[in-house]
Amino acid sequence: MILFWLGLALLCSGPVGVALVLASRYIALNARYGDVIARIFTEKPLFMVPRGQPIPDAEDVRFPSTDGRMLAGCYLKGAGRRRGVILFGLEFGSNRWSSQPYCEHLLAAGYDVFAFETRSQGDSESEPGYDPLQWVTDYEVRDAQAAVAYLKNRPDADPRGVGFFGISKGAGAGLFAAARDPYVRCCVTDGVFAVYTTLVPYMRHWFRIYNNHVLIQGLIPSWFFGLIGLTAVRRCEKERHCHFPSLERALQRLGSRPLLMIHGANDTYIKPDMARTLFRCASDPKELWIVEGAKHNQALNVVGDEYCRRILEFFDLHLAQDKNDLPQSRKERVKEREEIPESVLG
Repeated sequence: MILFWLGLALLCSGPVGVALVLASRYIALNARYGDVIARIFTEKPLFMVPRGQPIPDAEDVRFPSTDGRMLAGCYLKGAGRRRGVILFGLEFGSNRWSSQPYCEHLLAAGYDVFAFETRSQGDSESEPGYDPLQWVTDYEVRDAQAAVAYLKNRPDADPRGVGFFGISKGAGAGLFAAARDPYVRCCVTDGVFAVYTTLVPYMRHWFRIYNNHVLIQGLIPSWFFGLIGLTAVRRCEKERHCHFPSLERALQRLGSRPLLMIHGANDTYIKPDMARTLFRCASDPKELWIVEGAKHNQALNVVGDEYCRRILEFFDLHLAQDKNDLPQSRKERVKEREEIPESVLG
């Protein structure tokens, strides 16, 4: 009996010892680096934010969010017979009119586009005490849900549903709304990112800067970095009175709805490997297009014609009201896309 208890104690001592070491490191690392992580997480990136000019024939819209904040949007009608409706999510800090360069080809092809500004952005009502960051919070998710509800309730609403096209932060907010409402039938994103899959690689990078013990760096698993990072994020939530939801889990709830993710190969903010990790959270059918030579949100400027062609083909395939009624050249491209195996697409 003594040998039995001795053996059991030895068997348990290994995992218990590892757990104690990790717990002690967790407490020590949080105490030493928690403030640093929180400060870096809340720093706003330095980049030029596009600001468009009002479009004369646009329908200027005001609509309420789920908690009563009045939001600004613009509804642009496509040329000729309507092929479908696309909700457009704006990048951080831009206004609703900046959607025009991204959507001109879609409007010309017969798609209506609705772009909207989340609270505390553009002409939308500000949230008292809330200073938006580049990260998606529950505020932007509510506003994206309200934009979907607005499209549902328009007199000319498309009963079949809508497509979604979003840039960077706006892409993330729209994916959350899509995950919660099947009215969004398919999604295109450019430069999308999530908290966890962005935070963990940066955590490793920050730890190498502040700690030069190579052995310790190699022994700490990724999930442990994530745990420390999310602890700092939770601290930021309390300070900023908001919540940073998990886009990784939201992508899993998209189910079988088609997804096209576009990302710049030269993106120095959200590295391509971060995009690949996030992409793996989604189910088929899905496609990841890494654009060579493009930085964050710059794929349109680098490969404009191909960019427009791929996005139009995606919506022609997954959203167009009547594929048989498409112009012959687009009909042929849609047929080609339908015949490509999912394994080739990503």
